[in-house]
Amino acid sequence: MLQANPTPPTEMAQNASDAATYLKTLAHEGRLMILCHLGSGEKSVGELEQLLDLRQAAVSQMLARLRDDGLVTTRREGKTIFYALADDKTAEVISMLYRLFCAPSGATCR
Repeated sequence: MLQANPTPPTEMAQNASDAATYLKTLAHEGRLMILCHLGSGEKSVGELEQLLDLRQAAVSQMLARLRDDGLVTTRREGKTIFYALADDKTAEVISMLYRLFCAPSGATCR
């Protein structure tokens, strides 16, 4: 929904740049699949390996990018690192993408 008072051009340019960077992180099939799995709760690297049927090195590389870009957070329990969605913004985006592309007709996410 558009605002009644338009955003100043310099602020809009910065917002557009931030959004483009965020969307570039999402625009990778593997990273997007990880985020979709994390939408249902935190997961370890091992759990994600099994869910995605990918090697640990590939999953770890994608998780590092998601962590560096601020889309996931980590929690250590012994030797195991658990990953979770970092914020409500990312959870909302993943939920919307699920509704648009994955949900059976009439289903809702969460």
